[in-house]
Amino acid sequence: MTSAKRLTPLRTLAQLPLTVRLLAVWLPTRALLLLWVFKVFTAPGPDVTGDVEVIYQSWYEILRTGTFPLDDVTWQYPPAAALPVLAPALLPFLAYTSAFFVLAFVTDAAVLGLLRYAAGRPGKSAAGAWVWVAGVPLLGPTSYARYDLFVTAAAVTALLAGARHARTQGALVALGALLKVWPALLLIGTPRARATRRAWTTAVATALALTLAFTVTMPGALAFLGFQRDRGTEVESLGALPFHVARHFGWPGRMQLNYGSVEFLGPYVPLVTTAAQALTAAAFAWLLLWRLRARTWAPSTPADAAFTAVLLFTATSRVISPQYLLWLVGLAAVCLIFRTSRMRGPALLTLAATGVSFLEFPIWFSHVAASDPWGIALLTVRNGLLVAATLLAARRLWRQTVAEPRERDTRPTQAAREKTGAGI
Repeated sequence: MTSAKRLTPLRTLAQLPLTVRLLAVWLPTRALLLLWVFKVFTAPGPDVTGDVEVIYQSWYEILRTGTFPLDDVTWQYPPAAALPVLAPALLPFLAYTSAFFVLAFVTDAAVLGLLRYAAGRPGKSAAGAWVWVAGVPLLGPTSYARYDLFVTAAAVTALLAGARHARTQGALVALGALLKVWPALLLIGTPRARATRRAWTTAVATALALTLAFTVTMPGALAFLGFQRDRGTEVESLGALPFHVARHFGWPGRMQLNYGSVEFLGPYVPLVTTAAQALTAAAFAWLLLWRLRARTWAPSTPADAAFTAVLLFTATSRVISPQYLLWLVGLAAVCLIFRTSRMRGPALLTLAATGVSFLEFPIWFSHVAASDPWGIALLTVRNGLLVAATLLAARRLWRQTVAEPRERDTRPTQAAREKTGAGI
């Protein structure tokens, strides 16, 4: 009897409408994020709101004059990145940082609304909405203190729109790519023939039009290309792990702030950076091979392919900043909206990696900077989870779209041969 009474509240919660259950978790977790970024209380480690208070606001002052930051090497973003930096001007009654955090909160709510709406359609699942509800707070206040939330919102909207409106998807992908490049990978999984033609041509046309508009109206729109090219191996990336260990054995290199991030500089760093770029090129080659070999497209394939592609490029990147995990959370959420998706395992690994990222930055970033055993362990676990999610996602995508259709195609032939042999 006592056990039954204890279960009653849980059963009651399970019987509530899905929207109520989602909000019951979303509201308190987002309130916690707002309390963090507004500094009602703070998390241990570096202040993650510094980018908004100092860097973004300084860019805002320059951008509002009609030019891009021409002499600031930390500006490493495509021209449309000016939009989220300037967006706090929409709330003139608030200070810049407060307005930025409020807009992040509103964007977070909008993504949840889109996922909830999608979950109510035939053949869809609420699992994706729960991934978003749980994943964003796992990254801690960094989720609201970077403009990556706005980019992720554009990517989520593009994937959800793509099921019915290829041209809308193409336009949103172009906007996302001009915000932070990586959303261009969302086009890798568009269904062949008409959908691909419509999405890709619209994306190219929109990107060219927006780039031309920024180039004509604001000097320095393409300055980011040179700044991005000169980046090295960031201390949280997969390639940085050997240098963290090597510091204990007399490696003469150093760790310092370089081009807006903390990077390793010294012997063999250029070699590792080149190796990371080679791995990224290999990942791109695998994606092209997959697209050429894929035989069937399930409803979830565009989202699954996008998630796999961004996982590949994140794991092989010479820079893995904590906010990159937010991209993966958003894409994993879209995948699990579809009941045909097999990305549940990679999605769970991504959520685990997101939680470890919060421990690695900002909680115990001092251990990472010191390359002590605890810092190395955190990076090894986080990056290991990312690699595992990447390999599992790639395997499942290939299995569902290439291997299994090929096996189904060969079964009738095999059965016919066996029948002929039996008759003889």
